[in-house]
Amino acid sequence: MEPTLQAGDKILVNKMVMGARLFNISAALENKDVAIYRVPSLDKLQRNDVLVFNFPYEKKRKDSIRFDVMQYYVKRCVALPGDTLEIRQGLFKVRGVNEILGNARAQGQISEMLAKDEKTIVLRAFPRDKIMGWTVLEFGPLPVPKQGQVVKMNRENGCLYKQLLGWEQKRKVTVKDDAVMIGDSVINEYQFEKNYYFVAGDKADNSQDSRYWGMLPEEYIVGKATYIWSSVNRYTGQVLWERVMKKIK
Repeated sequence: MEPTLQAGDKILVNKMVMGARLFNISAALENKDVAIYRVPSLDKLQRNDVLVFNFPYEKKRKDSIRFDVMQYYVKRCVALPGDTLEIRQGLFKVRGVNEILGNARAQGQISEMLAKDEKTIVLRAFPRDKIMGWTVLEFGPLPVPKQGQVVKMNRENGCLYKQLLGWEQKRKVTVKDDAVMIGDSVINEYQFEKNYYFVAGDKADNSQDSRYWGMLPEEYIVGKATYIWSSVNRYTGQVLWERVMKKIK
């Protein structure tokens, strides 16, 4: 999240924006499936909010969503449930939204770097499908699912939402040719049960974010990062007073 956050920063997280989570901590520590509930929220998340969340995918299996109560990430919200996201020449765009999303300067540097060096390998992006061919430079359009939203199931949507369907239904999802199957049943459409978000790091050229692993389930969000309450130089241990109580934006 550099330059917004730096190594050595300690941050305050507002859990009441979405409502604090309630779940069985003991079961989560034992890597068991847990039901996550929330107390009533006091506000709503906005695009460009900085979020703290549990990383939703297993390191060795990016196709499987899994709750790891001990693994936390910090990224910026780029797209909300119901948004349609695109990346064009490295820049994030949400249809119908004119505001700058994420760190535009860092995104632009990716495009400039690739333009200067034609031999540079353009990194493949989610869902890593050869036919769709999405990259960190040209990506989407990706409709980010909203609770209650109904989508038609074809090969492309099956690739985009396979991991989400498997997590919601707790069953194996298979995409073959133009057919999408949950278990042994072919489905023609699907109504999402959960909300999802698209998040990205401010250091766009070196960030493991939704461009690579997909969408973030709402239940995995801890809250909104609001202030840096302490910061020390990781090499000298010196307090960086200019960063203390700095608002995160």
